[in-house]
Amino acid sequence: YIAHIVHETRNSPSLFLGASPRASLALLKSAKATAALRGRDFVIPEDVVLMAPHVLRHRIMLTPEKEMEGVTPDELIESILKSVEVPR
Repeated sequence: YIAHIVHETRNSPSLFLGASPRASLALLKSAKATAALRGRDFVIPEDVVLMAPHVLRHRIMLTPEKEMEGVTPDELIESILKSVEVPR
């Protein structure tokens, strides 16, 4: 799931620069920490969705056109999360 999200950031026409492999590792680690704080020893997709904006917002770069339109990184991350199928 995380790999698909990060892959979508690299292939989005709205992004000049997508998230790196290191970003995917940071997302995994933060999702694991969220799961642990909630008393689980496993990660669920909601943990990834919760942490994705915090981890990815400063690791992506919008195209100048999107910046001029007023699109924020959080809005773009949210649309990517909606486009990627959640595993069951």
